[in-house]
Amino acid sequence: MVTGAARRVGRAIALELGASGFDVLVHCHRSVDDAEAVADGVRAAGGEASVVATDLATVEGCAKLVEAVQARWSGLEVLVNNASVFEPRPLEAIDLAHWEWMHAVNSRAPFLLARDLVPLLRRGQLEAGPAIVNLCDVGTTHGALPRYLAYNASKIGIEMLTRTLALELAPEVRTMGVAPGQVVWPDDYDEAKRARIASRIPMQRVGTPEDVARVVRFLVLEGPYLNGAIVPVDGGLQHRT
Repeated sequence: MVTGAARRVGRAIALELGASGFDVLVHCHRSVDDAEAVADGVRAAGGEASVVATDLATVEGCAKLVEAVQARWSGLEVLVNNASVFEPRPLEAIDLAHWEWMHAVNSRAPFLLARDLVPLLRRGQLEAGPAIVNLCDVGTTHGALPRYLAYNASKIGIEMLTRTLALELAPEVRTMGVAPGQVVWPDDYDEAKRARIASRIPMQRVGTPEDVARVVRFLVLEGPYLNGAIVPVDGGLQHRT
């Protein structure tokens, strides 16, 4: 099951796992048509797929998604917590509703889904071991984005969730993270800002959603001794001073 799988990185992950032989539950919030197109892609690769639309900013929305997984499968091989919200706001403009929304989607939802789906994960039959993969952010290891305080704090939360679950759920379930750098441009980044960021990346280019998806696939299928690892996919940006 992949959250936020209708577009961008989540779409690439769902399609990569579908092409690797998985049946996929494609979660989205509002982008149902895009999610259905992803499901069609999984089916074209030979797998089964279905779409569930629900708001992970609410506890009820998380519960609805858990119920959908429980209704479909008696065991779960992989949970990918990809859904995320990313919105700039200076400190003085951060009200409680914005802070709680950011944390609800970016860190509370992954916690609730992991907690409530662990019984199914423990019944998973994946050869490398059932896995939770959380989408983190490389920015938590090398700095912070100004005007993104709520986002930064929420991503620190999912990083610590990843590390703690790796200790608590092993050996039955592995928990890992993928920390993308610049792989999809935010809508509010103009061309000058994009060029400035790209010039700082040692690989001298931005990444792609498919770069992230291939790492997720590796962790799930080819890394049976990986647990608690948070893999940066940033072209080496985190090592720039």
